[in-house]
Amino acid sequence: MPANWKKPRRFDRNLIVIGAGSAGLVSSYIAAIAQAKVSLIEAHAMGGDCLNTGCVPSKALLKSAKVAKSAKDSARYGVNVSDVKVDFPAVMQRLQQVITDIEPHDSVERFTALGVDCIKGYARFVDPWTVEIKHADGGSSTLTSKAFVIATGAAPVVPPLPGIEDSGYLTSETLWDEMATRKAVPQRLVILGGGPIGCELAQAFQRLGSQVTIVEMAERLMLKEDAEAAAMVEAALKSEGVDIRTGHKAVRFEGKGRLAIAGRNSETTLEYDDIIIAVGRRARVSGFGLEELGLVKDGKLSVDEYLTTALSHIKVAGDVAGNQQLTHGASHEAWYATVNALAAPFKRYKADYRVLPRVTYTDPEVATVGLTEAEARDRGVAYDITRYDLDDLDRAIADGEARGFVKILTTPGKDRILGATIVGSHAGEIIAELVLAMKHNMGLRKIMQAVHSYPTWAEASKYAAGQYGLARQPVRLQRLAKRWFDWRRG
Repeated sequence: MPANWKKPRRFDRNLIVIGAGSAGLVSSYIAAIAQAKVSLIEAHAMGGDCLNTGCVPSKALLKSAKVAKSAKDSARYGVNVSDVKVDFPAVMQRLQQVITDIEPHDSVERFTALGVDCIKGYARFVDPWTVEIKHADGGSSTLTSKAFVIATGAAPVVPPLPGIEDSGYLTSETLWDEMATRKAVPQRLVILGGGPIGCELAQAFQRLGSQVTIVEMAERLMLKEDAEAAAMVEAALKSEGVDIRTGHKAVRFEGKGRLAIAGRNSETTLEYDDIIIAVGRRARVSGFGLEELGLVKDGKLSVDEYLTTALSHIKVAGDVAGNQQLTHGASHEAWYATVNALAAPFKRYKADYRVLPRVTYTDPEVATVGLTEAEARDRGVAYDITRYDLDDLDRAIADGEARGFVKILTTPGKDRILGATIVGSHAGEIIAELVLAMKHNMGLRKIMQAVHSYPTWAEASKYAAGQYGLARQPVRLQRLAKRWFDWRRG
């Protein structure tokens, strides 16, 4: 340890949390409830990416887009709606109102009332136990702490393509302020990246009136998801008019409004009014003094299974940890990071990602928990598959949304759930029951025994469990039963 790093004898705080996104908010909340003295430092807006530029605005946009699609398709339900028009400024105004309505959940006022010392400013480590905070008024202050949770999130990756500086590109963070100034949706919209963010934005803008083109280097969309589920999403996007260029990579920008892309054997140029870069996100590690502490390597924080850095009192949670990029995943990690920070040296917990669901909110939705088929094969995990198609579900038929499936992987010879993928309407809601079952080691038979209201989408899990039972009927016992009942009839 360098000689100029002198550990304080007394500390101003038990815990300092840097970053007020999902992970930071949960960390500071837990610490305050535990009666620790905690400060939460945020340079920008409380709520982080999720509230301001991520989950909340994107889901509000998707809802408006779904209403527009439903209105255009209303004749399917015996309702004639003519001349459907999208008032894009009103859509964006509603989106901002949704953010405003949710803001109090993440506000300084709420967290101050809970006992959190909320500080607006930029935090930078000057030694392992001290941060300097630069405030908006130009002043600065310092605080020491026994422990820290780094929850600085991630930022969109912007590839170093030739000409990108003059391309006018947008990202999932910058598009909201830009679109708020528009009178209408962009007529020609290119999206680089066919992951969850790219697919959600593509469908939303296509439904609101844009002609969208997705450019994806891989041979299919949504590489992390079950191949069959991803294929259903791709088919849905194509059916709505989205131009999907899989197996293509962006080569260069040819001035603002023109992007050269290359496939296997040819190169072509796409013209656009707007382009959104959605090729991934990178941990925010620069500017906080973490490099000087020796905690950053190749642009990443090195974190162990306890969410601990090389300095044991500094923990990490959320996107910056690099283990997953989910809002609820950030909250999940925040519990481990905070408890491990406050309970040291008496107790610590390994972060458990076994039952961490994820949802892509396209139409149809894709929800996954645990292993997919591809992951099970890659890891050499033996599995059985149970499948239930949603075109058999009464509620799906009544709603006119009878497409998709529930696919469940189980341990051979047992009903223990290894993973599940659901594709269809309300998939993100349906999967919650399977998440609960996996978390508490309940098998499919327990789900089948539970009474489910009729007709509901939640019945999909029960019927999938029923399929498991049908495929494993006690044939020998049935034969004996048949002989018994035959004898009883005389």
